[in-house]
Amino acid sequence: MIQPPIRTLHSCDCHFGWDKAVAPAMIVAPGERVTIACRDAGDGQVNGDSTHDTMATLDPGRANPLTGPIHVDGARPGDALIITIEDFSPSGFGWTGLIPGFGLLADQFPDPRLQLWNYDTSGRTPLAFNGIAEIPFAPFIGTIGTAPATPGPHDVIPPRRVGGNMDIRDLRTGTVLYLPVEVEGALLSIGDTHAAQGDGEVCGTAIESGMEVRIKLELARGGAPRFPRYATSGPRPGDLERSGVVATTGIGPDLMTACRDAVADMIDHLSRSIAAEDAYMLCSVAADLRISEIVDAPNWVVSCVIPRSIFVDRASV
Repeated sequence: MIQPPIRTLHSCDCHFGWDKAVAPAMIVAPGERVTIACRDAGDGQVNGDSTHDTMATLDPGRANPLTGPIHVDGARPGDALIITIEDFSPSGFGWTGLIPGFGLLADQFPDPRLQLWNYDTSGRTPLAFNGIAEIPFAPFIGTIGTAPATPGPHDVIPPRRVGGNMDIRDLRTGTVLYLPVEVEGALLSIGDTHAAQGDGEVCGTAIESGMEVRIKLELARGGAPRFPRYATSGPRPGDLERSGVVATTGIGPDLMTACRDAVADMIDHLSRSIAAEDAYMLCSVAADLRISEIVDAPNWVVSCVIPRSIFVDRASV
């Protein structure tokens, strides 16, 4: 059977925020495959000449630009839009930053900070972090969603029932994502591609990197999940925990406070050998926040887990 050609949606077909009134940039039939060019989360405001001060001057109105929307022919409210993520074509440049006023520990890190990454687009070479650590290339889609039925515009930063800025690092090659459809045509948009991230994206940024993403679109009539659902095709790339992990915990009756405590203690631990700002960014791109216990009321346990395999000097952690 001859496969239909893969269509391309370029990054010039870009919009900001969610709004069902935005005209479709492309109309596709179920079963079609599309390559989508995504800008980075800063919309090109960060480049190779940027400095720490750049993080304090970013225009928040340009955050997380979305390529789209794509109208899927026949999609109706109550359907499930099925997106199979087939491949990524990375740009080779990325950035991680501390943006004043943003992130889990924004009150503890008020000053701007920037880490630039230039990486091998083959994905075979880890991304080097200041001679301290090597982060495996693990691309995924940070923001992907259909248009909400409620008239917009809606802010792009908070995730919502129809998807959006979920920052789930399992939205990678081979994953199948099911999104609820609330409007005719679904109006799918994608952006905020990442080269790597830890679960939680605790400083507010991952390794932000523009990429092309190839997807396949299908429909399940009347099959809308209550919230996004996804299935992966195998284990996460690499065995990052092959050399063990270092973990800190936060314990208490509030999960957000427990998350903050776990991350703050990991930063304190790593700051024995690296700057606290670097430790915070490293947690964002490589450490996972896990709910370790949520049944023993009144206190819950959150762990901040970082694999020892990423460190150049594993004895230092």
